[in-house]
Amino acid sequence: MTTTEFGRTMHRWRDRVSPEVAGLPAGGQRRAPGLRREELALLAGISVDYVTRLEQGRAANPSAQVVEALARALRLSGDERTHLFRLAGLVPPGPDTVPAYITPSVQRMLDRLAGTPVAVYDASWTLLVANPPYAALMGDPSGWRGNERNGVWRNFLGHEGRTRQTPESRRALQAALVADLRATAGRYPGDQRLRRLVADLCAHSERFAELWDSGAVGRHEAARKTIDHPQVGALTLDCDVLTVTGSGLHIMIYTAEPGTEDAERLALAIVLGTQALVG
Repeated sequence: MTTTEFGRTMHRWRDRVSPEVAGLPAGGQRRAPGLRREELALLAGISVDYVTRLEQGRAANPSAQVVEALARALRLSGDERTHLFRLAGLVPPGPDTVPAYITPSVQRMLDRLAGTPVAVYDASWTLLVANPPYAALMGDPSGWRGNERNGVWRNFLGHEGRTRQTPESRRALQAALVADLRATAGRYPGDQRLRRLVADLCAHSERFAELWDSGAVGRHEAARKTIDHPQVGALTLDCDVLTVTGSGLHIMIYTAEPGTEDAERLALAIVLGTQALVG
């Protein structure tokens, strides 16, 4: 099929997703009930110009990563996602590829956690989606591209985040992440993107290469974390990781014990950060 049909299908599906359903403020008068192009671009992590060119048939050959991001943003069913891949001239990801599809049932759960910092990672710890409270707490990840979106890469080669770490806790986290990534590589031996990630990490991080060569296999499970927030100060939170059986999706959730100073600071951080994102 042509890129024009891809764009028309995108536009039709964009029109049926309301901003409220997508977790965005409705704001102002709208000519159509669905998402605006800039809202779809924000949700998918791509530029507004690229969304426009795709819809108008002026951009050809979108990558699998772009199609997957659009499918998530448009909240497509499994059959619709497959159809969008085929309209793009792509083969839908097979069983040897790390799943990046967020099912409608998982999406409904995320919707019910709209006031709680939540991020969803695939089995290789690549960030798929982060809600506004998460961005308010941990920093806005919408500008991250390529390997920057991978939590393992960021822990070995990226900039320091807001999570406070001692040398011992950092080493323990790195070991757990590498063991988890090795288990994922064993489950998805045909995933070329995962192979490139591991090769890049081995080439640029002696620590990663040492851990990878050890052959350890395991699972990363989060616990208590202290976050140094630039506006509200330090807050200690429970960070739980839920893993979706079958897809290996990791759902990371930050919470504070009710009635504590940490809970008050978390609420303030979310308000301040959400206002900044909207503004």
